[in-house]
Amino acid sequence: MTAKTENTETGNQSGFQPAPPDPDSSFSGGQDSALRMVANSLHRLNEAIVKAADSGLTVELMRASRYHAGSGSWGDQMVPIIERNSK
Repeated sequence: MTAKTENTETGNQSGFQPAPPDPDSSFSGGQDSALRMVANSLHRLNEAIVKAADSGLTVELMRASRYHAGSGSWGDQMVPIIERNSK
């Protein structure tokens, strides 16, 4: 029986592995990079929400504002609403 080891090569402890670049992607290099940043950040956020819920907190995400880039693209900016469970 072998012990489960941490993935020290990438510094990743959760088992999440970033996807390799997609050569058939229709996104530009900057768009692909920005998309990967959002995806990685969301993954870390989801892990943090699980830990918070496991520790007895309720976490709700609410749109705080909407950012407009001026070129027709936009993105929602979020703020957490945190409540402590009464136990």
